[in-house]
Amino acid sequence: MAPKMFCLAKPLQLACLAAAALFLNACASSRGLDDTISDITTNASIKGVLFTDASHDYSDIDLTVFEGRLLLTGTMRTQEGRDRLIASAGKVGGVKQIIDAIVVGERTTFGQGLDDTRIDQTLHARLIAHGDIRSGNYKIAVSNAAIHLIGRIDAKPGRTGQNT
Repeated sequence: MAPKMFCLAKPLQLACLAAAALFLNACASSRGLDDTISDITTNASIKGVLFTDASHDYSDIDLTVFEGRLLLTGTMRTQEGRDRLIASAGKVGGVKQIIDAIVVGERTTFGQGLDDTRIDQTLHARLIAHGDIRSGNYKIAVSNAAIHLIGRIDAKPGRTGQNT
């Protein structure tokens, strides 16, 4: 039997399928592809700024960007670190608003992280199961059992659309 050779075609196909899924998700939601790409770019820019800043540990911070609104969740060990994070994030292009939900204190424990993940996944599943809610119209962040929901409610007949 001939030895199997590693083939790059399979990973490339998977990458193309993932890109197509992101594209279709953006098209299926009421958000446009431009908004989705802009949020991804803004998120990456913020992470780049924080990665190069060795003055504080930002590893327990989660960034959620939706239509230029930046939701910061997680914990920082010091108020100084929290203030620096907010100031640095505010300088990044594409950030229109910062929603600060950072807690100053000890790192999130492993067990709490697991609980947060369970809460996040349960809520995602319930929202997806609801026929009127599109997954591209919201993002969820769970930190220390606090649920943060950011997104858009589209207007339906008899109801006024609003941002949340």
